Amino acid sequence: MTETTPTPAVAGHDQQEFQTGRLVTIAGGHAVHDTFTAFLPPLLPRFVEKLSLTNTAAGLLSTFLQMPGLLQPVIGHLADRTTLRWLVVLGPAVTATMMSLLGWAPGYGLLALMLVVAGLSVAAFHATAPVAVGYLAGNQLGRGMGFFMVGGELGRTVGPIVVVSALAIMSLKSMIFLAFAGIATSVVLHFRLRDISLRGRGDGEQRHWRPALRAMRGLMALLAGLVALRSMMMMSITIFLPIFLTDEGNSLWLAGVALSIVEAAGIAGALAGGWISDHIGRRAVLVFGHITAPAALLLFLVTDGAVRIALLPVIGFTLLAIPPVFMAMVQERHPETRALANGVFLSISFAIRSLAAVGFGAVGDAFGLTTAMTIAALATFCGLPLIWVLFRAESEPT
Repeated sequence: MTETTPTPAVAGHDQQEFQTGRLVTIAGGHAVHDTFTAFLPPLLPRFVEKLSLTNTAAGLLSTFLQMPGLLQPVIGHLADRTTLRWLVVLGPAVTATMMSLLGWAPGYGLLALMLVVAGLSVAAFHATAPVAVGYLAGNQLGRGMGFFMVGGELGRTVGPIVVVSALAIMSLKSMIFLAFAGIATSVVLHFRLRDISLRGRGDGEQRHWRPALRAMRGLMALLAGLVALRSMMMMSITIFLPIFLTDEGNSLWLAGVALSIVEAAGIAGALAGGWISDHIGRRAVLVFGHITAPAALLLFLVTDGAVRIALLPVIGFTLLAIPPVFMAMVQERHPETRALANGVFLSISFAIRSLAAVGFGAVGDAFGLTTAMTIAALATFCGLPLIWVLFRAESEPT
């Protein structure tokens, strides 16, 4: 694979330099941003009680927040034609404000509208922030994507704890004060990134979206296949693991601890996976993850006790080491339309994961969660031929 080197994003910095301070700032912004998006699930019982909602209506609220994610290719295309900085800077403030205002909604309609606005902010931030990370990471793109994903994992882990703790001492309407954390984060991002003028193309040219999409069809088709094959395993661990363990007679406390172990290992995996792929190659990390993660899950299903607990960090680490590699590859192979390519990939991933959650649940209802997890592990193994095709005609960047 041949790389196209972008124009430096920051005056006075070598384009190959890994700008740790700025990348940590963006990762921190990602953590704060995703802390607020994680507020919704713990808030749903309050909204059900306050607005007398059915379970279906409550479930749709999550759809309103996620639905704008399908617009990420459009947002990415627009970002390729102008600066990315303000979309990155404003994301935490807008998302935090909307999510903190939810308690003020007098009815379902306005609550849904607030979530749609928050969802647009989420989509804009995630379509553009990884591109900013790509520029600031220089020739260590995988490591940079690892930094970014660690921020998101931290936010999703901390968010429910933050909102539940806040509601223990304040009302729904008083949550508005939490928005200041997001606003302060945007202020910090503004000053830390103020001398950056990021564009989708370093030379300022504008590439039409149709030929750009045609150019990325092959890569996106293969990545979509890989995401689809591993998505049921992702759902089995990140959503259904506590249900699986409690169905087997374990306590809810142990089930929660098990999920925390997976998430903590996943943070380490996200950081290490991208960094390792910069040094030994993207293909090696993908192959390792697609063998080790499902093998560990199959062993988890047939063991118990200390052995089963010991397998959890292996599953979390190897499962979440893969996404930073995917995101690095998307930007490497389409350097002239980074934001568009990133948006297309994330929207595809969003759609597939949504379907996978429903699909895994249906298989679990029909055949049991053990069978569903076994199928999910075997499907992940099936991604290995796609990895071979993905790199068949390409040479790894150094």
